[in-house]
Amino acid sequence: VDRLFHSVAALGRPMVGVILTGMGRDGAEGLAAMRRAGARTIGQDQASSVVYGMPRAAAEAGAIMEQTDLSRMPEAIVAACRALASRSR
Repeated sequence: VDRLFHSVAALGRPMVGVILTGMGRDGAEGLAAMRRAGARTIGQDQASSVVYGMPRAAAEAGAIMEQTDLSRMPEAIVAACRALASRSR
């Protein structure tokens, strides 16, 4: 996951990064790189995570701009895409 997120961050284009439930720290540093590159970043909240490891590590790394329940994730992603679209106009 980190490799993917670092690759996306290097593109330098408008982007949205999402990290969901999972064990460990994979994705935390890559998502932080995406955020530093201007991405909108979203993480699954603890209450709806089966394992809160990856979202927690990303939050602790300062990589997450917004945490949301899994059931609200689609709306959060659409809102993040709209925010990026309006910023690039």
